[in-house]
Amino acid sequence: MTQKDITFVADFLTEHFNEAPELYNRKGKYFNVERVGQYLKDEDDDLVSPPNTEGNQWFNFLKDSTHLKESPLLFPYYPEKSLHFVKRQMEGIIDQCLQKPADVIGKSVHQAVCLSLYKISQSEDSTPQLFKLPFLWNDKTSNLHYVLFTMLENSISKIHILRRHTDTSRSVSNGILAVEFGNFLNNSINESSDSRCYSCLDAHFYDDETVTVILKESVQQEGKERVLAQLPLS
Repeated sequence: MTQKDITFVADFLTEHFNEAPELYNRKGKYFNVERVGQYLKDEDDDLVSPPNTEGNQWFNFLKDSTHLKESPLLFPYYPEKSLHFVKRQMEGIIDQCLQKPADVIGKSVHQAVCLSLYKISQSEDSTPQLFKLPFLWNDKTSNLHYVLFTMLENSISKIHILRRHTDTSRSVSNGILAVEFGNFLNNSINESSDSRCYSCLDAHFYDDETVTVILKESVQQEGKERVLAQLPLS
């Protein structure tokens, strides 16, 4: 340790480990170092040694401000309480703020349609993940809501498009359809149907009329081809 370190520790001990005679009438003996631990106790009792806020710029600013002093937007200050007490108070206020929106939103949400995408055996221990890449898009011009997704296993070469009207009382034609890529990128009709088969890695809407997809060659070999394609929604 350097002489500077020793001096720092000595100054700390001299300042913080002085006895506090004014606290002798309380249970036990207290030292100024208790000023740290008192904030961490999960109790509702007042602090043994409340902090001195005299000269604090923030408190002086609030005291001199007529509008901020009584503003409901400022969290109240409890100089006599521990951090645990303040934390519980804040959690209670946050829960109160969130409860009303949760009730309103919860009551406004209802099921518009139910579509059966696949069935699995009830005897299976673990349910396989068959639903992948859900991407949402809202066409505000046509008031249509889209969901892009793929189904694994026997339909990896297909991308599914679900379309619903934002007004749940109205329906649209072709509410759900599938686009199969397969071997449509083959250079000639002479190529084997299995030689250039593609599956969808990812798919997003580019704009209201265009879907961008990343395709992967399905053959089991190194250097699989990747294709970035933009498809018109029509």
